[in-house]
Amino acid sequence: VQLQASGGGLVQPGGSLRLSCAASGFNLDHYNIGWFRQAPGKEREFVMAITGSGANWYYAGSVKGRFTISRDNAKNMMYLQMNSLKPEDTAVYYCAATERAIAFSLLIRTTPSTYNYWGQGTQVTVSS
Repeated sequence: VQLQASGGGLVQPGGSLRLSCAASGFNLDHYNIGWFRQAPGKEREFVMAITGSGANWYYAGSVKGRFTISRDNAKNMMYLQMNSLKPEDTAVYYCAATERAIAFSLLIRTTPSTYNYWGQGTQVTVSS
């Protein structure tokens, strides 16, 4: 069972990046998924989440209107499209999955400890 995140890199302020996360060893459509990030010296924080069906998604206020989450259950993939990037978006980004059987409440989807599987993280650096 594994999540593999990729797509990070160095980008100038105002630029875009698309993060990908590939799931292996389990069916991603059985899970709600989320993206988190962790900057140096800070706690891991919620970025965005999407339900198993893809019908509902949720976001942190800091990324509203700039980031988009999506998933392709047929390919066992999830994505985070990041536009209008800012220096404060600099962090290691993690993908994560939590069982759909658990109600995807605000507390559940924003709390890292409720997620069953985690990717290894991919570094995003926004700097000129």
